[in-house]
Amino acid sequence: MRSNFNRSALVRQLAGWQAAPVDVPRQDLAERLGQWFNVADAIALSSLHQAMPAVARVRRPAVPASARSVQAELQRVRATLSQAITSPPLEPGDEGNEDTDAGFAPHLQRCLEQQRRMDMSIEALRGHVRKNLSLTSARLAQLAALDAVLEPMLGGREQRLLATVPNFLKTRFAELRQSHPGGWQPLFEHELQQTLLAELDLRLQPVAGMVEALSQEVKQHP
Repeated sequence: MRSNFNRSALVRQLAGWQAAPVDVPRQDLAERLGQWFNVADAIALSSLHQAMPAVARVRRPAVPASARSVQAELQRVRATLSQAITSPPLEPGDEGNEDTDAGFAPHLQRCLEQQRRMDMSIEALRGHVRKNLSLTSARLAQLAALDAVLEPMLGGREQRLLATVPNFLKTRFAELRQSHPGGWQPLFEHELQQTLLAELDLRLQPVAGMVEALSQEVKQHP
């Protein structure tokens, strides 16, 4: 049995709903990444590699970016998006007006809205963090430049994969309604929230990695 310690919480959540474990091909990281990049991407990465020395030589302000302020911004965005995900879908007192025949449609609308909210907020945060990295040190400026190139390269495929999350939820919705006809609502609400929170964590990983790099740089060179 293969360990799934390196899988994201979102992958584990969705895989747990499968009737049988998914047989993941045994490929190393380089092989898997190779499936995500095309020739144009390889050329762009090569150009970035050649430009890295120039990126490192750019003069920077004497006062580096505040790691605490960037970390606080990450926490603020995470908390805001988490609260939006876990907020009840109905206003207090409106529970009796829930349309039990609406099916999955209201949940789909809610899921898509939360995905749009995450997309917009995290895109802005990611750009903000990159800017702070580029003003701090040569090494962090190179990291920011690499992320700026990788984001559009990987973003398209990431969006296509995340667009399948509502389909998993729709299937799970039908399963719970059939297996728990008298009490599926709280079960599905919990699983919907956990899935979206896991997606949020996945989307924030690149930003969290850059924030951690900034924190380590400031500790080493206060």
